[in-house]
Amino acid sequence: MLNDRSSALSLLQTRRSGRPRDLVEPGPHEAQLGEMIRIAARTPDHGKLAPWRFVHVPRDRRSAFAELLHRAYRIDNPQPARLETEAVDRLAHQAPTLVVALSSPLEGTKIPLWEQELSCGAACMNLLSAAHAMGFAAGWITGWAAYSEQVRRAFARDGERIAGFIYIGTPANPLEERPRPPLDRILSEWPAPADT
Repeated sequence: MLNDRSSALSLLQTRRSGRPRDLVEPGPHEAQLGEMIRIAARTPDHGKLAPWRFVHVPRDRRSAFAELLHRAYRIDNPQPARLETEAVDRLAHQAPTLVVALSSPLEGTKIPLWEQELSCGAACMNLLSAAHAMGFAAGWITGWAAYSEQVRRAFARDGERIAGFIYIGTPANPLEERPRPPLDRILSEWPAPADT
């Protein structure tokens, strides 16, 4: 069973993102989303800088978000094909809840930028885990829109970057496991044994 909520450990052992295009109602209500964001903020944060923030795009603003995405997409693709246009539109309208995660590093501190960016990634992961722990599924994506300057300016302040789009809802289809790396590929001992 994926996203098994029978214990904290079971959830971590079975955590699986949901594909944003497969997430449907119900999504979290306002109080649930607020709780998810509070949980997201309980992340490693050297210097207590909170170098991240989140922007909720409510359902009644998704058409305006779609218009922004279409304008931004056409900057590099002036005559998009029908399938491209549909994909851009889907990006704006999929899943009941959309949160834009922003890396918001503070300059002039002793905390390196890299550590602040890692903290942002950890906050995003906490948001996904919170959504799953509350019985929803979530998917974190980037793609072209996360790197579009026009989209960035619509959400971010100077010095901020889009860390991703986090979609939250209820899976329309059963979640499917994906391959995970074997332990011996991702864990080693230090120092490495000498070559023989």
